Amino acid sequence: MDKERFTMLLLEPGEIFFEDYSVAAKSIVNSPASETYDEWIDGRLKLCSKSLVFVNKELTKPLIKVQLKELINIEKWSSKDWSHGDDNILFVKCKQYVEMLQGNILAPYKFIHKENHFLFRFNYATIEDCLPQILQLLRATTLPTAEQNAMITAIVHSRQSRVSFDTSWLEDLYEQAVLELQADKISPLVVNPGRVLLTSSRIYFQPYNNMDQHPVLKIQLKDISQIIKRRFLLRQVGLEIVWRMRGPEAKKEHLFLSMRSHIDRDNLYRRLLDQSEVSLETVQQNQMTMQWQNGCLSNYDYLIYINSLADRTFHDLTQYPVFPWIIQDYTSSFLNLNDPAVYRDLTKPIGALEPTRLERLKERYLEMAEPKFLYGSHYSAPGFVLFYLVRKYPEYMLCLQNGRFDHPDRMFNSVADVWKNVLVNMSDFKELVPEFYDTETAGDFLANIYGIDFGYRHDGSKVNDVQLPPWAKDPADFVRQLRDALESPYVSQNLHSWIDLVFGYKQRGPQAVEANNVFFHLCYEGAVDLDTIQDINDRHGLEVQIMEFGQIPKQVFDLPHPKRMLSVPHVVCEKVVGLHDGSRFTETKISEIFTLQQSVVFQSHKDSVSCVNLMDGETGDDLISVGHDGMLKLYSMKTSKLTRSVPLSSLPLSSCISYKVPSQSNILVAGCWDNTIIFYDIEFGRIVDTLPGHEDAVSCLAWSSSRNILVSGSWDCTAKVWRSCSSGKKIKPAECLLAQLDHDAKITCINISGDDKLLACGTEDGELFLWCLEQFSLQFTVKGRMARVNAVVFDPESKQLVSCTKDHALKIMDVTTGTEIYSSILEKEPTSLCWRGTELLLVGDAEGYLSMWDLRGVFILGKFSCHNESITTLMVSSNKKKIVTGSRDRRVIIWDCK
Repeated sequence: MDKERFTMLLLEPGEIFFEDYSVAAKSIVNSPASETYDEWIDGRLKLCSKSLVFVNKELTKPLIKVQLKELINIEKWSSKDWSHGDDNILFVKCKQYVEMLQGNILAPYKFIHKENHFLFRFNYATIEDCLPQILQLLRATTLPTAEQNAMITAIVHSRQSRVSFDTSWLEDLYEQAVLELQADKISPLVVNPGRVLLTSSRIYFQPYNNMDQHPVLKIQLKDISQIIKRRFLLRQVGLEIVWRMRGPEAKKEHLFLSMRSHIDRDNLYRRLLDQSEVSLETVQQNQMTMQWQNGCLSNYDYLIYINSLADRTFHDLTQYPVFPWIIQDYTSSFLNLNDPAVYRDLTKPIGALEPTRLERLKERYLEMAEPKFLYGSHYSAPGFVLFYLVRKYPEYMLCLQNGRFDHPDRMFNSVADVWKNVLVNMSDFKELVPEFYDTETAGDFLANIYGIDFGYRHDGSKVNDVQLPPWAKDPADFVRQLRDALESPYVSQNLHSWIDLVFGYKQRGPQAVEANNVFFHLCYEGAVDLDTIQDINDRHGLEVQIMEFGQIPKQVFDLPHPKRMLSVPHVVCEKVVGLHDGSRFTETKISEIFTLQQSVVFQSHKDSVSCVNLMDGETGDDLISVGHDGMLKLYSMKTSKLTRSVPLSSLPLSSCISYKVPSQSNILVAGCWDNTIIFYDIEFGRIVDTLPGHEDAVSCLAWSSSRNILVSGSWDCTAKVWRSCSSGKKIKPAECLLAQLDHDAKITCINISGDDKLLACGTEDGELFLWCLEQFSLQFTVKGRMARVNAVVFDPESKQLVSCTKDHALKIMDVTTGTEIYSSILEKEPTSLCWRGTELLLVGDAEGYLSMWDLRGVFILGKFSCHNESITTLMVSSNKKKIVTGSRDRRVIIWDCK
């Protein structure tokens, strides 16, 4: 077929897809006796645990699903009047059938409530292979639901036990098998059985069917960043594996597995951790809480983190991440985030916000027998998640609700109406999902992006996009303002109270009763052990009840959650910036305290400028630049003229630094792509020496004046430390080389700390290496996101290390512990870094913009367009009055900074 339209979301939630057959099909219009037939149609027949699905080869024709429970008869076709002489045909007689994806358009399924007959002629398989399997599943449909599910589980287990992992899929013949077991791959509403094989270098998942994107999923153990134990269907049998895809984007991927038992799950977890290739990115929970508490982690990221700790995952709708309602004003034309009145009271659960309703709930609570509950509905359940996300994931809703959408009047039509309902309705207490605060997706769940016909409301209006409050221009603006509210000082100072209710000590027990936070007892973790319930009908009833009601997150905190000490200063928009005291001001006020004015422009290089350097830091008299044209350029900052142009090499020059030899003039050192380090005497205008320092291009240089050493980084994966040469002597590698520091990939950037004790090296594959320059020993290595480190720089106090990478990340880490204390994904790729003073960080990006970051509060103070192309190099004069930028646009610009 040209395109596979069949997905497991067209089946019942959790239904299993077994086999796929190439067939030709036709419908018998009246009855077998009438001999009135449609034409044969080519397609595929899908055998599933509760249905047969025919996928027409023509994309505009509907898929036909016949549920096994609707079958009247199924047998080998044996009509006496059949003249084609083909006896490899399946005859199906059913009471009703379902048409799906008519015209290849996602819409509610069409249920045909009439008796019909179908013929399926197998092209390759035989009736004898197929029919017994169908009859076995058909027998299961005659049983009660719980017994039917148990029989299907037994059939699945029997089929799986006869299959082993196909070792021909192994990537490396020398990798050793460690563990093989049965497991299900879990995605929202879909369970896909298969086999897991763990080897010494990879973990594989091989599904039993051909529905996955890959016949076998292969994950290198060294790419795994997280392994998390999860609950699935209230049982401790789940395992979520997070890894980074290799490639320029370094995209994060997830594999959610469900095992047969917690013993199997724990065994796989333990064996994974035992493998030497596995190196997890682990940060202790208290460290994360402290980072959030001190303003180094946003409220959004911290809530995502806590949800993960509490077994909430985007891959299981029964345990989807839960976020709070923050704003309670959905009628004003302007949202004033400085007004506390616009915020919801985070000290109370959603059901206790409206006093009148709460009193009615309490009256009912007092009249109940034990176990009592205050709220008969939950704040998060699969139906509530899809209520919000139906426009983004309509196929999930059709799967969950047997091919139907909600009644148009019960859909998510208006934000204001939903907020009103959760305040006053006696059975509506739902909180929000993360998408309400996710600026990356820009509120796409609020728009009918697929143009689906959801029907008409009672007033005749067509269900389309969600109606937003007057203060929001569009979905992206709505989500952005909600995100700003989430990161506001008010929420930052009160969010710990909501965390106590949902994830903390007020979740259960006497504290929950006192806080009016009591839900139905079966939704709490550990309320019932399903594995101990022998009666399958009782067990099934509990599962359905709990799944439909929702689950309380796993309790993360036993003590009151600490209050945040600092609110994260958050950019409301490009022209509005937050200050340390919490006030805000516009870009016009920024210009009053900070301006960048172009002073001199030099455009003399014939290729990209790779590095600039100021020869005299005190007066700033001379400026040097080198470029990919192999040229060295000298400029006079006094006369604003080019004073010298010297061809140092026929290959690109990557970097340059300068130092002063005792009793002599300044020496310029340039790194070249011909593997050499070039020493040029500026006063005498000649090359002093050329050092063949590396086996590949020299990519970067650094100089330590107090230690009198030169450090060179190279594409040969080494950084070399050289002793400065004495005047008039040739440089001999054997005598001047102090240390060779080996790395795992090409070195792209280096920096020496202000106290000359540490050396930081960034590499092509995204790793950061921190070296001690006293013993030339490795302090630690930080694995990145498999994206090139563009620049790295120590803070002026040598306590933190700032790096930027090709995947738009700007990160700050503690040099003592290696702990990441701040991370931000920038709109444009950051390419160069430089400090101006002790707090202001200059960031040049790939589109020629220069940003001013105040790293004490971690916010952008200003943003200026400086070049037409990427800013490749930055330099600040020692008096901080001038900034020099170089770019791929071949220009060097001197800026006056006030």
